[in-house]
Amino acid sequence: MRACVDAAYAPYVERIGKPPAPMLDDYTTLIRNGVVHVATLDDQIVGLIVLWPAKDHLYIDNVAVVPPAQGAGVGAALLGFADLQAQRAGLSEIRLYTNAKMAENIQYYPRKGFRETHRACDAGYQRVYFSRFLDPQQT
Repeated sequence: MRACVDAAYAPYVERIGKPPAPMLDDYTTLIRNGVVHVATLDDQIVGLIVLWPAKDHLYIDNVAVVPPAQGAGVGAALLGFADLQAQRAGLSEIRLYTNAKMAENIQYYPRKGFRETHRACDAGYQRVYFSRFLDPQQT
């Protein structure tokens, strides 16, 4: 999993000027807490999503896809998995953020139905926050 995250975020290190926050996470603890879910292809991890239910929404902490699998629908499948998890938890909203310097993500999430809610500096990173409400018939 660490290799997946490192491969997915390595291109952003220079742009941001430091490792993106997901590269610093403690994946042993996240796995132990049951909040990491992986996408595989031919028994290889090609992506992962870190998420958990909050009081009134499902929070996505990280979506990572290895570069060779980017553009193949892995990210969309992981977001679909998040939809299912929100539905199972009876939640109608999904929230996430990305780094302001990750222009690709800022363009990607609105195509997946997310809307930007605000921008803020947190933990030394400029972040762009997004939210998406699920179709009420789905929850």
